[in-house]
Amino acid sequence: MNHPVKRIESLYRAMQRIRRVEEAIADRYAAQEMRCPVHLSIGQEAVAAGVCAALTRQDGVFSSHRAHAHYLAKGGNLTAMLAEIYGKAEGCCKGVGGSMHMIDLAAGFLGAVPIVGATVPLAVGAAWAARLRGEDKVIAVFFGDGTFEEGVVYESINFAVLHQLPVLFVCENNLYACYTRLSARQADRSIHGVAAACGCRAMNVDGNDALAVFDAASRAVADLRAGSHPVFLECSTYRWREHCGPNIDDDLGYRPEAEVAEWMSACPVNRLATMLNVLPEGQDLLVNIEREIVEEINDAFICALAGSTPLQADLPGYLYA
Repeated sequence: MNHPVKRIESLYRAMQRIRRVEEAIADRYAAQEMRCPVHLSIGQEAVAAGVCAALTRQDGVFSSHRAHAHYLAKGGNLTAMLAEIYGKAEGCCKGVGGSMHMIDLAAGFLGAVPIVGATVPLAVGAAWAARLRGEDKVIAVFFGDGTFEEGVVYESINFAVLHQLPVLFVCENNLYACYTRLSARQADRSIHGVAAACGCRAMNVDGNDALAVFDAASRAVADLRAGSHPVFLECSTYRWREHCGPNIDDDLGYRPEAEVAEWMSACPVNRLATMLNVLPEGQDLLVNIEREIVEEINDAFICALAGSTPLQADLPGYLYA
């Protein structure tokens, strides 16, 4: 499919923003002011950018422990996200949730939790609620290939298919759960093939190609609005850094060096940068985007760090029993 320059620019901007935010988090993490674990999506930005570009602000998104990219791509407030990671009361979860508990209801980012698979039934429930209310709303839920080993995922898919709910299941298949390769955890099968057998309309897409992800997600969202069965989108991608933390951990030897190099050479951000760079105004455009992103990130960190410490007396105020 041919894409207008504005679409390519928009996706590139979204991915480069995610990349720079997470690199800034990694650079600042050693200062010991972020007292929560961080799971970074560096290398996987195309999935978040491509899917969220196909959604409206009213549509809902759920994520997992690796949530920064989805939160930002859906329009979540950057300063509130950083404040949360720093444990500030101005954070999106009042500073008591940390990196793995992101939420921005105004942007349609409905939540992220660290428990593997926990947000999949929440997403199906949100879609069920939207159906009962007669709302024209699609719910997307992001999860990794390891989540496909959780029983609740199959129960959720079955319920969504049975009731023909507007759910877009997005599996970011980066081949590893912590340090264990997919082939050592699951039988020789395709994840999207299993989802299709469960009744979903399932697709597999190059998760490092933001335009391909956007095209697949756009078709899925249009079909869901028209009342189709739930859609399952498996995106093949790769995380560059350690499972949990800001560092590079390939010295541990659990990933072949050639594999890492091959995936890094397929950088999703560089792919679109190359497309933009050949335009007459391309170099200036890339420089301006980079400058705007860096300025935004620097300002957001300053604001986040200037936030206040949560008061112990306020802690019970946001609990539900």
